[in-house]
Amino acid sequence: QVQVVESGGGLVQPGGSLRLSCVASGFPVSRSLMRWYRQAPGGERKFVALKSSTGITNYATSVKGRFTISRDDAANTIYLEMNNLEPEDTAVYLCNAQDLNIWGQGTQVTVSS
Repeated sequence: QVQVVESGGGLVQPGGSLRLSCVASGFPVSRSLMRWYRQAPGGERKFVALKSSTGITNYATSVKGRFTISRDDAANTIYLEMNNLEPEDTAVYLCNAQDLNIWGQGTQVTVSS
């Protein structure tokens, strides 16, 4: 079955850190353009970060310098390391395999004191 499953979300205080995981099945992340998006309550889905098959990365301006996308080919997993989190980062975070137009169900991140 071709799918991606996110995990790692939770409740964290401002300034804290979380690492999200996106485990892929049925296709190799090493050959795919993988992206993280997020969607806040009542808002639209917004781009967060991407990593291409060749290793190129790109980030939304709002997270640049705080978030890092990485890939573990052996685990067939994409990660999103999030540091210095802000309340504005609160959202459901979704993993996307662009080439196959596959989306996960998302993982909730809440940044609050």
